[in-house]
Amino acid sequence: MASSSSVNLEDVPSESLMTELLRRMKCATKPEKRLILIGPPGSGKGTQSPMIKDEYCLCHLATGDMLRAAVAAKTPLGVKAKEAMDKGELVSDELVVGIIDEAMKKPSCQKGFILDGFPRTVGQAQMLDEMLEKQGVKIDKVLDFAIDDSILEERITGRWIHPASGRSYHTKFAPPKVPGVDDVTGEPLIQRKDDTAAVLKSRLDAFHKQTEPVIDYYWKKGIVAKLHAEKSPKEVTEEVQKVLS
Repeated sequence: MASSSSVNLEDVPSESLMTELLRRMKCATKPEKRLILIGPPGSGKGTQSPMIKDEYCLCHLATGDMLRAAVAAKTPLGVKAKEAMDKGELVSDELVVGIIDEAMKKPSCQKGFILDGFPRTVGQAQMLDEMLEKQGVKIDKVLDFAIDDSILEERITGRWIHPASGRSYHTKFAPPKVPGVDDVTGEPLIQRKDDTAAVLKSRLDAFHKQTEPVIDYYWKKGIVAKLHAEKSPKEVTEEVQKVLS
């Protein structure tokens, strides 16, 4: 059976179908969870979110990706977002919350979601809460990836990536076998424009000013779990599992 917008299931390899079926059976017993990940750039959210997504059968809602997907799919909200972007304007909070609302209805979000990169301001947090309330649900937990700025500088300015695959390396913590070269392809690594000390400082300033009040907002609701994000990824994973179990 196939619909115009989806793949024809007859063309999907049996192994892929069985893997997905087994995943859904495993997920059927999982409790619902709606999570927000908050932390400055380099605090480890991107390392932990795939584990959380797989372990608890949640969908990962990154606002940038969702906006691009809505624009590409030409949804009514996507069309409005594109109009704003084309004019060089910021996409309004109402539109972003609407796109999150749309994305939450996908089958992959049945057990809940991880929101990453939103809300960045208290106003956005209030708008998100109102939208969820209309659906009779709420944010269950906010994971606060707390870390000192000086540790972040060392982490971020040492990051190098292989653009084609997205593989990432770090000069100190996860160096490539040959400096400046991808282990698998032998192609050169690049440093993202965002991963310089000057850019990091402005991003951290924005985070402290705009987003830290969001943590206070949710703290008053009693749903914030403070993680020690300076620890190793394995130790942070253990903290996350304790908080969510």
